[in-house]
Amino acid sequence: MTRFRNKETVKKKHFHTFPGYVIHGFFLIGFISAIAFRSIIVFERIEPAWVRPVWYIGAVGYVFFFLYRYGITRKRKSAVKEYELIEKVQGDSCLSTEDRAVVIYLLSSIKKSREDMNYLVIFILSILAIAADIFFILYS
Repeated sequence: MTRFRNKETVKKKHFHTFPGYVIHGFFLIGFISAIAFRSIIVFERIEPAWVRPVWYIGAVGYVFFFLYRYGITRKRKSAVKEYELIEKVQGDSCLSTEDRAVVIYLLSSIKKSREDMNYLVIFILSILAIAADIFFILYS
């Protein structure tokens, strides 16, 4: 039955942001993965038997997290290309109601994203992991 829907309906259903619980859930998966990878340096010194399980937690978490991020990026790029938004803005063309809805989707998607927090967390955890390794080297 869905193949008989008009193209406009399919497009509008295609471009929407995820609910907050999905966004926060994947942020949490990325956060746990970041902690797991950066804590390997500590587990290597304190409890080497935990290195492999912690690595798997980080790797599997990142598989899901980055697949989710990849999907969002592809969806955004697809919206820009499908609606020729760059060309319309560069050409000072009027945006249709549908074009404006897609622009709102894109801006809402960027605004709702926790991508910036993920980068900050990874940065801070990386600095802490480096500091922990230097500490272990100096005081072992």
